[in-house]
Amino acid sequence: MSERRAITVDVAGLAPGCVRAVEAEGRRLLLCNAFGRFYALENRCPHIGVPLDGGRLEGTTLECPLHGGRLDVRDGTPQALPIRRRAVTFAVREVQGGIEIDPSEEDTACTT
Repeated sequence: MSERRAITVDVAGLAPGCVRAVEAEGRRLLLCNAFGRFYALENRCPHIGVPLDGGRLEGTTLECPLHGGRLDVRDGTPQALPIRRRAVTFAVREVQGGIEIDPSEEDTACTT
């Protein structure tokens, strides 16, 4: 049985519709607050690899700041070209004082 390597990340001040870049366990992550619910994904556009933290979050859709491609922050699915591949997402659990993320395990469950 492997040991959980979850980390707690402070989300104070991360208002709905906002994103925040963080680094955890050597991975660059993007925290997103969509309608008061938190999501975590790799801070890298699946199309060209640029950071997504300058992108605009509308509802659960994040727009890449470079080329305008869009993806769903809930499961990383592409929503508009030129993004064609799913973004890497991570399971998030709300805990007192923040959220808990295991950056070593990708969230493979796709929910719509």
